[in-house]
Order: sequence, then structure tokens, then C-alpha cells
Amino acid sequence: MTEDVQMGEPQSAPPPAAAAAPAPSTLQHLKEIAAVIEAGSLSKEVRRISRAVRLTVALRRRLAARDVSAFLAFALPASSDAYARLTPLLPKEDEAEMDVDAAAPPTQISIKHGLPEIEIYCSLLVLIFLIDQKKYDEAKSCATGSIARLKNLNRRTVDVLASRLYFYYSYVYELTNTLAEIRGNLLGLHRMATLHHDELGQETLLNLLLRNYLHYNLYDQAEKLRSKAPRFEAHSNQQFCRYLFYLGKIRTIQLEYTDAKESLLQAARKAPAAARGFRIQCNKWAIIVRLLLGEIPERTVFMQKGMKEALTPYFELTNAVRIGDLELFRAVADKFASTFSADRTHNLIVRLRHNVIRTGLRNISISYSRISLADIAKKLRLDTGNPVADAECIVAKAIRDGAIDATIDHANGWMVSKETGDVYSTNEPQAAFNSRIAFCLNMHNEAVKAMRFPPNSHKEKESAEKRRERLQQEEELAKHMAEEDDDDF
Repeated sequence: MTEDVQMGEPQSAPPPAAAAAPAPSTLQHLKEIAAVIEAGSLSKEVRRISRAVRLTVALRRRLAARDVSAFLAFALPASSDAYARLTPLLPKEDEAEMDVDAAAPPTQISIKHGLPEIEIYCSLLVLIFLIDQKKYDEAKSCATGSIARLKNLNRRTVDVLASRLYFYYSYVYELTNTLAEIRGNLLGLHRMATLHHDELGQETLLNLLLRNYLHYNLYDQAEKLRSKAPRFEAHSNQQFCRYLFYLGKIRTIQLEYTDAKESLLQAARKAPAAARGFRIQCNKWAIIVRLLLGEIPERTVFMQKGMKEALTPYFELTNAVRIGDLELFRAVADKFASTFSADRTHNLIVRLRHNVIRTGLRNISISYSRISLADIAKKLRLDTGNPVADAECIVAKAIRDGAIDATIDHANGWMVSKETGDVYSTNEPQAAFNSRIAFCLNMHNEAVKAMRFPPNSHKEKESAEKRRERLQQEEELAKHMAEEDDDDF
């Protein structure tokens, strides 16, 4: 009712707008971020450091060499080792190319020199800028020096900045295809983070090590590390999604398709909507795993917004498996061979050949009550030296595995299919309902665990003013978490 009354009131004319003030410059924004980091360091509030990282990501596209140089001169003493190490790495700009910003008069901001958080933030800022400028040699030098400095620090307020520094340290070596060089260093950093009880650093470094191993197809080493690394409640949704994705890839290679499917689908669901590339990779691997399990993914999986073109090769592959046409399967595999190799799914697609043959054989057993083994070999398009003998082996294995309900008449060379029974007289519907109910209960339990309640809420009655303040704080927190999810991918 209150909204109706407000809508009925005549709106007063807005006052004449004053001249719009010019936007603050990039340097001014960086100074404000430094002030936020200083406040977080002095008050030991990690959330302020996290906010500074989010603000930096939003400012990333506007960074210029002159802004970063001026910020280093503002934030670091000219006689410090960090200033002497970072300044030469920045490219020099000609005065003729420097643009004059029509910015607001800067407000006076001063920060306390000598804070480790400010020093690490300056290293992170320079590293991000050099990567964006594709100056990878300078970026590697900056990252190596920053990591060496980070090893001498043990402050909880540095952990958030350190986790981002670890990520870009590994990223720049991945861009130059030299990931193997830093594997030992990453293991040492993970051991140091464990001793310092830096759980966010442990999460980040574990994912970087798994990515390092998987980049060189070292799946056994990755599984050994993952199984022995300490596990705890996830501190970052982004890192947890990455961990589930890497776990799904390891399980797939180890033929544990059921666990792999669960991990990959969970990673795709938990990933933010803006992380389209990550979600595409999760869906590609999940589609292959479901096909290996004998399932056919729904058509809606391939028609998701922004993914249709990227998933087209996997849609055609799924269609070939669904039909059971071995010739069509070969054609699709050859047509998109480069795509499958780039996605590192080519070896998994080779495994699918057996599933295609089994699907085709199942269709034949449903269509024919009796059919010769020679005709089966012809319909399956087996191009081997002795197709009849191969068809007999395939049929016998399918009968043993329970894929088809038939018998082989060896004397006459026939496959005799038994009458198809009513599926509702078996336990299959019960198993399907049970799996769906278990999935829904698991999701409900996770949602309950993720809920947060104010302390003593059942004892104290909340006033209207306190309720408004609480709702406002929850909205701000949700907004910040959404921004962090979007930026981190």
C-alpha cells in the first residue's frame, strides 16, 4: 500500500543540475586503493584488502605506464629496494604521446611508507600491467623478485594479495610455455603456506600445481598430490570451481566416470555466469564423460546461451554416438580433429568407439529378433580383416556385460534377441528416482550449510531499523561477492 501512495504523489521538478564534475584520474583511484590497503593493514581487516583487489581488477583496462610509475613514486620510498626493482621494468612513454586527463583536482591522500601490504600490492600492479602489455620477460622478472620478497613475510593481511600474486606468477610462465621451471618453487610455496596456516594460499597453490601437472599430462603425480594435500572448507568459490574441474579431469583419465561427471557438473553449476570460457570447458568434458557412461546429454546442454558455437563439434559427436553409426563417428572425429586436440579430449573420443559399436548393436537387437553375424558386421561397418569373428566377439561381450538381452547360435551364425520386457517391471525406475532424490537432498544440504544467521537471532526481537540495516548489509555483501566472482574468472 505504501508504494501505491508514493506513486500517486506528484513528483516535484528536480533542481537544476550543476555542472558535472570531471571523473577522478586513474592515479587518483590508485591512491584511494592504497589508502584502503593501509586501513586494512593497520586494522588487520582482510576484507578491506579483498575490496582493494576487486577495485584494481575494475581499473585494469585503464592502466597506463605513466600512471603506474607515478603511483610507485607515491607509494614507495625512492630509496627502497622495491622501488629500485620495479621502476626499470616499466616501459618509458614519450612526452608527446602522454595524454592530459581532464580530471578533478586530486584530494590530498597520504599513506604510511614501509607497509609490506603496499609493497606487495605495487608488485602485483606492475605484474598485471606488464602481462597486459605482453612484456613477458619483464613480467617474469617482476614475478620472481616479488615471490622472493613474499617468502620473508608472514602476515594474514598479505594472504589475499599473495594468492593473486601466485596466480599471475604461474600465469606468466604458462604464457611463455615454461611452467615446468616453477614446479619446484610452487611446491615450496605450498609447503610455506601450509606452515603459515594460509588457507587461501594453499587453495590457490594446490590448483596451480594441479594445472601444472595436467599441462604436461602428469595425471598420476597430480592425483598423488591432491590425495595427500590438506583439505578444508573452501574460502574462495573461484578456487573451489577450479579444483572440481581439475578433479573431474583426473577422475576421467582414471576411468572413474561417475565421480568425474559429478565433479564436472558441480564445477559448471558453481561457476559464475560471466566465466563463460570456464563453463564451456566444464561442459565439453562433462559431455564426453556422460557419453562414456552410456548417457546421451539433453539437447538443452548444447543450446546454452553463448555456448552453441563452441559445443557444435560435441553436438555432432553426440548425435553419432546416439545413432550408433560408426562411419558417421569416424567422419565427425576426423572433421573436428584439431578442435578435439586443442581441447585435449582426443584420447577420450578414441575410447568412445566402443560405445558407438555397443549403441549400434543395441539398436540392431531391438529391431531384429534374429540376424546373422555377417549382417551385424555389415550394419556396424566393421572394416577389419575378419569382420564376422569380430562381430561375434562384440556380441558376446555385450551379452556378458548386460548391454543386450540375446543369445548366439554358433552353429548357424545367428544372434537371437529375446523379447523386450516391460522396463517398469525392473528396478531401473527405482534406481533413477533414487539418484534424483539423492541429488536434490544433497543440494538442499549444501544450501542449508551455506546459509548464515546473525548470532542470537532466536533470542532477540529485531527492530525495523535494525532489520533495514541488516538487509542493506546483506545486499552490499551479495553485490561484492558477485563482483568478485565475475572478476576472478
